[in-house]
Amino acid sequence: MNVSRLGGPTLSLFRIVTGLLFTLHGLSSVFGLFGGNPMTGKAIPFGTWPGWWAALIQLVCGALVLIGLFTRPAALLASGSMAYAYFVVHQPEGLLPLRNGGELSALFCWSFLLVATLGPGSWALDTLLARRRGGAPSSPAVSAAEPSSVSV
Repeated sequence: MNVSRLGGPTLSLFRIVTGLLFTLHGLSSVFGLFGGNPMTGKAIPFGTWPGWWAALIQLVCGALVLIGLFTRPAALLASGSMAYAYFVVHQPEGLLPLRNGGELSALFCWSFLLVATLGPGSWALDTLLARRRGGAPSSPAVSAAEPSSVSV
């Protein structure tokens, strides 16, 4: 089995699942779906700072990361918003995420930073558009995650 073929699809699956979960958080907070915002059980009132804007970032950036379109900038913005959430909302309650309830913020922050760094993987609209334009995929991780000499 050639393990090198799994790098791009595995990165894509990681991106898809992370984007889907982030999108669901945005949908619950912006529209009150799936039980609403975890804090109130309702949609966050329109324009409320910072909650509604954070939810909008979750919705838009999560959807873009999910489909793999403008993946790197969307993932970078999502990572930054989760860093903000951790340091402004959670960290004042305690240093460690386990104590301050910031596990999801920390995990999303680092997950999106990974996607922003490595790119969307082989199953992404960004990759498809790059191939159609005749250029190399915009993600060096597609080639870096698929070394040609590894086999099992």
